[in-house]
Amino acid sequence: MTTAIDSISSGVTAATATASSNEAGSADRFLKLLVTQLQNQDPLNPMDNAELTSQMAQINTVTGIENLNTSVQALHAQFVQMQAMQGASLIGHDVTVEGNKLTLDGSTAEAGFSLAGPADAVRVDVLNGAGQVVDSMQLGTLESGRHGFEWDASQYPDANTYTFRVAATLGTATVEATPLMLDRVVSVGLDGTSGLMLSLERSGDVPYGDVHALN
Repeated sequence: MTTAIDSISSGVTAATATASSNEAGSADRFLKLLVTQLQNQDPLNPMDNAELTSQMAQINTVTGIENLNTSVQALHAQFVQMQAMQGASLIGHDVTVEGNKLTLDGSTAEAGFSLAGPADAVRVDVLNGAGQVVDSMQLGTLESGRHGFEWDASQYPDANTYTFRVAATLGTATVEATPLMLDRVVSVGLDGTSGLMLSLERSGDVPYGDVHALN
């Protein structure tokens, strides 16, 4: 995975050069075909002005489309550059991503979750490394959206290895709950398929678009 900052300049230059080359090549080919057509036309039935004007308009249309493509590519390159600069500023900071690992801060563990809809009963279970429930928290009624919680881990010296799960209901219906965790950005880079990637301390490589919040 190449570093984001090193890749930006070469990517913008390559995109601009390719677009310019394609535009010049298309115009040159079109003009050569038109000249050949004029040279080989029937003298008794020459191309009229309307037909010539129509064919000249075609090259203007093609050129206009290629100019638009060039502008879009330039905007995309600027967007990637802005993402890379923002991503680089996150190195050493925490972000919120999908995951069920607890983050220990002193004697308190932190995490969160996102609810797909409102719920009148939300429970968070804390599990040890063997998958056994060691504690549960009843959070009551919550609206849809993102929520955070804290867990007193003072009685669990190895709490940093613990995970959690969320159960949410509205009446008798289950409400979808997505677990969210804090993770630290170690480095950033560019991937040819996913674009800007964040390398996280515990989650590995995650696309920038998968980040739920910047902390």
